Amino acid sequence: KYVQDATSNVKYGTVYYSKDNGVNWTTEKPSFVNAGEYTVLVKQEITVGGKKTELKASAVVTINKRTVTLTSADDSKPYDGNALTNSKVTVGGDGFAEDEGATYDVTGSQTDVGTSKNTFSYTLKKGVNPDNYTITKKEGTLEVTPVTAKVVVTITGNTGGEKYNGSEQTVSGYKVSIDNKLYKEAYFKFKGTAEVKGTNAGTYEMGLKASDFENVSKNFTNVEFKVEDGSLTIDKRNVTLTSADDSKPYDGNALT
Repeated sequence: KYVQDATSNVKYGTVYYSKDNGVNWTTEKPSFVNAGEYTVLVKQEITVGGKKTELKASAVVTINKRTVTLTSADDSKPYDGNALTNSKVTVGGDGFAEDEGATYDVTGSQTDVGTSKNTFSYTLKKGVNPDNYTITKKEGTLEVTPVTAKVVVTITGNTGGEKYNGSEQTVSGYKVSIDNKLYKEAYFKFKGTAEVKGTNAGTYEMGLKASDFENVSKNFTNVEFKVEDGSLTIDKRNVTLTSADDSKPYDGNALT
């Protein structure tokens, strides 16, 4: 500000501005859009009591970057065999300037029990200058929890056999029935022997038991195995021994 004596005769000239350190001057007030620090030179000619004087000054204009936080969603669900996804991205901090923003590609996915990051990438909209922003990306967490309801797996050993034939006979394998369609045979392991052999007539048990089966899937925590044992039955052969009929006229000798 120019302080003058009340009796001074002061005339003010045009104010000029320069954004390039005095190389070019203009009467148009300078304006700036992008983040950064800008120095503006200002000059004005004044006349005090008939004497011309040029006043000069400078100013620094600072436009701070906007701080933006992009956060993908947290989400959770019990295991259902399908991937858990959530494409929501929340914009926090200062947010984007009006009519500016980004598009998002959320790739996070969790199918089995456990946790993982809800990964994503972003692309600034056309015309958005990344130098105007300090962008922080935060990835949420996807969590799949195990099924706690009881799953019953019924194991039915195979049965079979035939009549005794003098050779060793074999029955092997078992059938599986599960009361929950999400649970698969691949989710348990068998550590026994599902086979029975025999030669002589009789019934032979396969020897299957519940402890032979073990759940190995982390997606299920409550699995019960019910076992119906398999068997081999070799039936006796029915043999009829019939001595011969015979006859002759009496001749004094024994008929045999």
